[in-house]
Amino acid sequence: MSPQTGRVVATHGRHFLVESAEGVIECVMRGKKGGVACNDRVSFHPTGPGAGVIEAILPRANLLYRSDAQRAKLLAADVDQVLLVSAAVPTPREELLIRCLVAAEAAGIPALILVNKTDLAETAAYLERLRAYAALGYPLVALSAKSDVAPLLPWIADKVSVLVGASGMGKSTLVNALHPRANAATAEVSASLDAGTHTTTHTRLYRLAGGGAIIDSPGMQEFGLRHLDLDALQAAFPEFRRLAGQCRFHNCRHLREPNCAVLAAVESGAILRERWRVYQTLLRENSQGKY
Repeated sequence: MSPQTGRVVATHGRHFLVESAEGVIECVMRGKKGGVACNDRVSFHPTGPGAGVIEAILPRANLLYRSDAQRAKLLAADVDQVLLVSAAVPTPREELLIRCLVAAEAAGIPALILVNKTDLAETAAYLERLRAYAALGYPLVALSAKSDVAPLLPWIADKVSVLVGASGMGKSTLVNALHPRANAATAEVSASLDAGTHTTTHTRLYRLAGGGAIIDSPGMQEFGLRHLDLDALQAAFPEFRRLAGQCRFHNCRHLREPNCAVLAAVESGAILRERWRVYQTLLRENSQGKY
């Protein structure tokens, strides 16, 4: 059979659902090669009814992924935006939010912070804390996925959006509200553990009736960025970019150098100290303690 092209609409380990003109078939990757992401366009050979082998990944516009010292975990390709789903309960980790934003910046993908669970009393204070992120250029959208997702609809119309966030923030509930036939598994948050339960075990694309699509990804507690070097890290912080060229040294690392414009901005409160702290952590992780 001659090769066909299609789009990956689900990934689960080394198995992939590929949507083509002939329908949706289950594919594997030939040999030990990997690196297939949800929403990738691929070339594949059918091997039988409903089955095929992916031969090649076609060129991408962008790729969102995380990485540690051992491997990379691909989340989605060719997306228009990243929706960072967060909530006041369970207690959110600001560092995870920052790491996700850095990943989106590094991939050249616009990011939006989606605050779920507006029905909870704790949400108002959390939204106030996030106003500083809106000032950096990240739109804030607040809603309750259980009751009304209307505030999000104008932001996702005719776009491919990937949902990213920690477990328990309500991503699966949001998917079910946007795409009622998704039947995404949901679970109640464990109050005793102050943490969410992992309910999504694979990445899946859902097409929306009004146009566009959303990609649901498994909840995460860590977001490694070992693939980013010093220049890439600095470029992924918009508040650092605005001060480019204002440090005493042209190769300033923004750690402890004299006359550093970034450090001065941290001390004055113009840059959030937590974001600078995460930048330090990332730089040290990625340089294996060099700094």
